[in-house]
Amino acid sequence: MKKILNIVEYNKASLGVRFANNFLDLIVLIVINYILYGIFNLLYKTTSIQFFYFYNNGGVLWELFTGNLNYFLYYFLMENYTDGRSISKYITGTKVISTDGTKPTTQQIFYRSLSRLVPFDGLSFFGTNGWHDSWSETRVVNIKNYESEIQAKREIEAIGVKEII
Repeated sequence: MKKILNIVEYNKASLGVRFANNFLDLIVLIVINYILYGIFNLLYKTTSIQFFYFYNNGGVLWELFTGNLNYFLYYFLMENYTDGRSISKYITGTKVISTDGTKPTTQQIFYRSLSRLVPFDGLSFFGTNGWHDSWSETRVVNIKNYESEIQAKREIEAIGVKEII
């Protein structure tokens, strides 16, 4: 279990910002799904390969599977390869970090993305932290506030240290 730094906890994104992140990412995911639907529909019409037809007309269970797969892949790829940020986090000025203040590992992002698939994960934020934050030992922080507090802490620690010219 990683230690939880106070500086991380003090700079967590508010519930309203987290809701905005969820809403904006949902819009992005809907757009991605419509694009994928169009691509697979076009591929079926040009190639007549049944898989492309099945992707768009596979039934409720298939739609649930592909929707969850797209949801998982979106968050995993975005947060893992863009320094803990999704499209909405770029808009709101937030990012994911570990509870110890370091960049999250790929394993943490994997667990975070996987735990988002748990039903009612979105309702878990009425507690202290959401499940996908708690289970992956990560937090979403306001970047400006977090980095300014880190800078202030470094400046305080540097008081009295002789500079070499």
